[in-house]
Amino acid sequence: MSTGQRLLIVGYGKMGRMVEQMGLDQGFEIAGRVDQDRPEWTDADVAVDFSTADALAGNFEQYTRLRLPVVIGTTGWGDQLERLRAEADRAGIGVVASANFSIGVNIFQLVVAEAARLMQAQEQYGAWIHEAHHSAKRDAPSGTALLLRDAMAGAGYSRPIDVSSTRAGTIPGVHTIGFDAASDTIELTHTARDRRGFAGGALVAARWIQGRRGWYSMQDVLKR
Repeated sequence: MSTGQRLLIVGYGKMGRMVEQMGLDQGFEIAGRVDQDRPEWTDADVAVDFSTADALAGNFEQYTRLRLPVVIGTTGWGDQLERLRAEADRAGIGVVASANFSIGVNIFQLVVAEAARLMQAQEQYGAWIHEAHHSAKRDAPSGTALLLRDAMAGAGYSRPIDVSSTRAGTIPGVHTIGFDAASDTIELTHTARDRRGFAGGALVAARWIQGRRGWYSMQDVLKR
């Protein structure tokens, strides 16, 4: 059954195609597909952007021009954050931006933050994050690893957190947070089996952001 919601897909790679497939299954109408050689900027209710960090600035000009709410899953553009937030505010559009739209990862983030809060008082433990992704992933460390690091710091963990990366094969994504002391090691791991979790979460956010203004994270989507 159609939801009557018109979805613009920006970035028509593997993630964009997955969003299209799952969106159609969930009743979205695909208003257009924007890619490097496919500028189908058209009237829509919401956009989902899984393009590239280099393309995001130009894409964002279109979102503000069209007054189009957008879900941004592209990573590696943190240096543009404040400028894009200001542009979104001036245009009065709604934005959900996250390094990872997986519902499981976002719950994992809450678990990691709580573990970091408890570990802050245990000075004998050192902390680390390791993430592994497919060989074609461009940014390292991943946006999710940085998100988890910031969640740990935000929970009060003030000691150094070593972050490392692996790029090999076709790994969808594995993130491990560890706390190590002389007597034992604690590890918390999230493993993505495929891209459906990312695409499904982005579509949840796409429905949620419509009718809202402001800048939000996936945590905001899950809490409301």
